[in-house]
Amino acid sequence: MEEFDYVVAGGGSAGCVVASRLSEDPSVTVCLLEAGGEGRDVLIRAPLGFAVAMPRGINSWNYQTVPQPGLNGRRGFQPRGKALGGSSVINAMIYARGHPSDFDGWAALGNPGWGYSDVLPYFKRSEANAIHRNSPFHGVDGPLHVTNLRSPSPLNDVFLEACQEQGIPYNPDYNGAEHHGCYHVQVTQKDGERHSAAAAFIHPNLDRPNLEVRTGAHITRVRFDGRRATGVDYRRGDRAEAVRARREVVMSAGAFGTPQILMASGVGPGAHLQELGITPVLDAPGVGQNLQDHISALLIYRARITDDTVGISPVGVARLLKAMWTWRRHRRGLVTSCAAESGAYYRTSPDVEVSDMEMELIVGIGDDHGRKLHLGHGYSAHLLLARPRSVGEVRLAGPDTRVPPLIDPRYFSDPYDMETLVKGTQVALDVMGSRAFDRYRGDMLIRYDRDDPRQIEETLRDHADTEYHVCGTCKMGPDDDPLAVVDAELRVRGVEHLRIADASVMPRVTSNNIHAPVLMIGEKCADLIKRGA
Repeated sequence: MEEFDYVVAGGGSAGCVVASRLSEDPSVTVCLLEAGGEGRDVLIRAPLGFAVAMPRGINSWNYQTVPQPGLNGRRGFQPRGKALGGSSVINAMIYARGHPSDFDGWAALGNPGWGYSDVLPYFKRSEANAIHRNSPFHGVDGPLHVTNLRSPSPLNDVFLEACQEQGIPYNPDYNGAEHHGCYHVQVTQKDGERHSAAAAFIHPNLDRPNLEVRTGAHITRVRFDGRRATGVDYRRGDRAEAVRARREVVMSAGAFGTPQILMASGVGPGAHLQELGITPVLDAPGVGQNLQDHISALLIYRARITDDTVGISPVGVARLLKAMWTWRRHRRGLVTSCAAESGAYYRTSPDVEVSDMEMELIVGIGDDHGRKLHLGHGYSAHLLLARPRSVGEVRLAGPDTRVPPLIDPRYFSDPYDMETLVKGTQVALDVMGSRAFDRYRGDMLIRYDRDDPRQIEETLRDHADTEYHVCGTCKMGPDDDPLAVVDAELRVRGVEHLRIADASVMPRVTSNNIHAPVLMIGEKCADLIKRGA
């Protein structure tokens, strides 16, 4: 069996960071395992390619939830990236860290070293910001390129005007001193291409002799000698293979993959494992629990003016073909869009201290994650509940990790979530109904009655779904928390030489997109390992 100092099990965003940072030391060897491909195809590199790939399960695990009572029995959509870079190869590329109170809240839950002042240096370490180059909140020489969109739609300025009509101020840097307000998004792009975690941290370093990257490697279990993690078993096609870790195994398979692999390896709720014929290595009741996600509503409008939107029409198809040529030649134009080009953090009432909602303008019709197509042109608004209280779980469907896990977010199981999303929808309807949109606004594809909370609630149950920010299933916490899976050094409690670095360790979901926080977790994990913590 081949041996390495460190085996990183999962090539998602944090896994790419960990493998890259550890292999900076030429005296150690690192093996990175990823079930998907290399993360280089054109639907990844072309920023707008995710609008084609993600709805169709390309470069994705393409999961779905179990039926959700809160969604009138519907199954929710759960795409997760399947390639080097993880979900950073299929996301909308938005670079958003969260509110400082998110991380101070992690520390207050018994996780020293995770407050905002503690983690800000790790955010900055990753970042090469092309716009905010003289800010104490941003890095300029990290591996990950962050910038403004090259060719944004003029519709974004209409949206920002509409927000300000409704009292939401303009914020030039939502990752800076102030979080609240409306903004142009910053994206993880470089020279008009998506800059995934793999493009930033792995692809430039493949020539390191101490870094072994294996794609197409589906992880089946962590190997244990007693309670010491010693390596990883995986399959490449029909062939079973394994690698040994002399020092540590770092799990980085994501909020679904990490708990699934741990449970298949015997680390998880003992009774659940025994039901499936798995011999427990460690009865760890928190593995798979504490699943959190941002539930999202969608407002969709037909557009009376088609010039500034994406659509299915003779004009729209011609424009897209021209845009593809422009992108290929100049890396500019519509194909550099992230679809969600501007947004706002806003409050559902003046009494709310920190913004409890986020809204993103989509410069096209985005019905059912883009899986339901409509003729014509339009624009949409995604409404994201920033701090959901509903908590779900991930369980095994069987001992084989090639079988998708059972995903149950339990959307709207806490009444707060529906109450707040209804209020947030009313505010968003006011924004989208502002004078700034009058010359664009056509009919709504999904009808909401602004003044009827009951009607809004029923419409949300029929149409709301994930905003793709699942986390928390191996949460970080103190010794006296029975559901805490890892400690503040990201070490799995009850076993040795095993850590986790991905979204699963978040004790609470941050208040917006989670890609940047996941990168930060990878940076901090690598630093902890280097320091011998």
